[in-house]
Amino acid sequence: MSLEQALNQRAGEKCELCSSTDTLAVLPVGPQDQPRVDNHILVCANCKGQIDGQQALDTKHWRCLNDSMWSPEPAVQVMAWRMLKRLSSEVWAQDLLEMLYLDEQTLTWAQAGDDSDREPTLDSNGTPLATGDTVVLIKDLDVKGAGFTAKRGTAVRGISLPDNPRHVEGKVNGVRIVLVAEYLKKS
Repeated sequence: MSLEQALNQRAGEKCELCSSTDTLAVLPVGPQDQPRVDNHILVCANCKGQIDGQQALDTKHWRCLNDSMWSPEPAVQVMAWRMLKRLSSEVWAQDLLEMLYLDEQTLTWAQAGDDSDREPTLDSNGTPLATGDTVVLIKDLDVKGAGFTAKRGTAVRGISLPDNPRHVEGKVNGVRIVLVAEYLKKS
């Protein structure tokens, strides 16, 4: 039985986080030494896009964690904990995080993939940026390889934050590009 088949069977062909049945995919819950059923979860495209930072975080969507955080599967518990940490600016997420109990081994696993203590990404005014924010360019920027100039004042909605805290990813003129955070202002 393949990994995807095993996860479909375990999850009842539903997203293990929000119970959606739309466009399901296998998501590894790292860090992992080798791919196994117990270190992967089955998620819908909406959850996967927000977890990966390809889509802006929709805080209302993640209220589903109120149910899924009680899953008997450690990988689901780990992902619920990580998402609640990312959403910890929301009061309801803080409350759920306080209620969630993870055994010592599962908590260690969850913390191993937690990036909430990473260096913050700051805009030109020193304001911290988060995934899903809207920013405005403060100067014209030549976009290498795309053949256009991103003009000053252009709004970039639903940004995502890559590993480098000096950079931001977003769409300008329909093209996903990497922008230097010091040339942006949070709006």
